[in-house]
Amino acid sequence: MSVPVLYFHGFASSPASAKITALRPMLAGHGIELHTPDLNVPSFERLDFDAIVAHAVTLAETIAPRALVGSSLGSLIALATAKQGVAVPLVLIAPAFGAARRWQMKIPDGDPVTVFNFARNAEVQIHRMFFEQMTRLHVDDDPPPSRVTAIMGRHDETVPFDVVEETWRRWESSGRLAPGSELIVIESGDHSLVDHTAMIRDAIVAATRV
Repeated sequence: MSVPVLYFHGFASSPASAKITALRPMLAGHGIELHTPDLNVPSFERLDFDAIVAHAVTLAETIAPRALVGSSLGSLIALATAKQGVAVPLVLIAPAFGAARRWQMKIPDGDPVTVFNFARNAEVQIHRMFFEQMTRLHVDDDPPPSRVTAIMGRHDETVPFDVVEETWRRWESSGRLAPGSELIVIESGDHSLVDHTAMIRDAIVAATRV
């Protein structure tokens, strides 16, 4: 019987991302089945963070995963899902910590906003409400209730390494970081971390055995 793991892809991505495609067979060899829902809920153009989290919680209640994995923005979805009572270990890949502060400064004028969608390989319009939601998001202010492993590349071109390190140190100093939690720094890693899927695989396997 396979071990279920729920994996949340990042912003402007899909269940067909390069990391998911690489990880799926690697994890299957360890008896782990990746469940990778499409998180463009209700659509990419009308993306709604609250609706995404509600969808994630429903899936978790159905699948009963042994771990939650999130990539980039998917890490914030994993954190929000954990804080809704899904008490399993987390693996956060290039986590988009500090998104609220960064997106307050980066949102361009206008509605809708045009962004590059990696899944479609094209510029796509998305309503401004999603970005405004993100500026009010503080799900990463406090550590999750379960053990968490964060994997971060020092040369991440999307999420500042210093922000992730600062968030992690704040979690540590809070005294509420679950025992066994770990920040793994990949010195040569970028945001995609596709070249480091073996390390990500190992972290997911370890999380399912807690």
